Amino acid sequence: MDVALPLTAVYSAGADQGHKEPTDCEMAKILNHPRVYAFLHIPVQSASDSILMEMRREYCVADFKRVVDFLKEKVPGITIATDIICGFPGETDQDFQETVKLVEEYKFPSLFINQFYPRPGTPAAKMEQVSAQVKKQRTKDLSRVFHSYSPYDHKIGEQQQVLVTEESFDSKFYVAHNRFYEQVLVPKNPSFMGKMVEVDIYESGKHFMKGQPVSDAKVYTPSITKPLAKGEVSGLTKEFRTRRENHLSAVSHTSAASPRCAASSRMVLRMQRLHHNCALRVSVGVALLALLFAFFVKVYS
Repeated sequence: MDVALPLTAVYSAGADQGHKEPTDCEMAKILNHPRVYAFLHIPVQSASDSILMEMRREYCVADFKRVVDFLKEKVPGITIATDIICGFPGETDQDFQETVKLVEEYKFPSLFINQFYPRPGTPAAKMEQVSAQVKKQRTKDLSRVFHSYSPYDHKIGEQQQVLVTEESFDSKFYVAHNRFYEQVLVPKNPSFMGKMVEVDIYESGKHFMKGQPVSDAKVYTPSITKPLAKGEVSGLTKEFRTRRENHLSAVSHTSAASPRCAASSRMVLRMQRLHHNCALRVSVGVALLALLFAFFVKVYS
């Protein structure tokens, strides 16, 4: 799930259309739902407030930290991913070091690092640019920090419920995800595809874990409620469903019990249309006769 800061209780620019931004508590409630991955992508872009101002972002680093800290407390184990732009115009060494400190502090398991590229016609393209060499070096330095820690080592030995969704690129494993959308590689057993499986985590890498199904693992389809029948509408209350069914039954009963009434009604409608058409024709005929009479009177008088 992706969100943009600020994540607050205030109305957004679209408030007059009834749109309201979700609050931190509402977002935490959603992420704690059993059918939602506890994963959130919150792009911070830079940990320097001065650079964020130059980017015209509507938040500061303190806002980002407040949201992340709150969600980590309310959604234990949540995965937070973020984006960083290296070398935005005006970024100093001090600005960059603040970003490095943020990554070292939070140790994001998923981090997208990009060098700034000036798009023609944008305000940033007209600003004084950071040299390509500096941008490249900062990207390398931040990548080095990112690869200096292992986010999943502490999970070795855990038992996790994972959802198997696809085959790995090397075709050696199936790819599954746990509650926090962390990638877990499992053996290629065709019966696992699309199913929930309980596994023991026995190995970890920078971007993945490996799991072995437990001996008595229950393999099942992840579904909380029974699928809806064809034509059934979700979100209806039991009371509304009952009233709707009773109404349909009454309409069906009336239609079946009164075929003669229906036929009589159709006959009445046909007679009414016929009467209307005859009256219209008589009116047109009378008007034409009046015009002819007036014409002859004018000619012979």
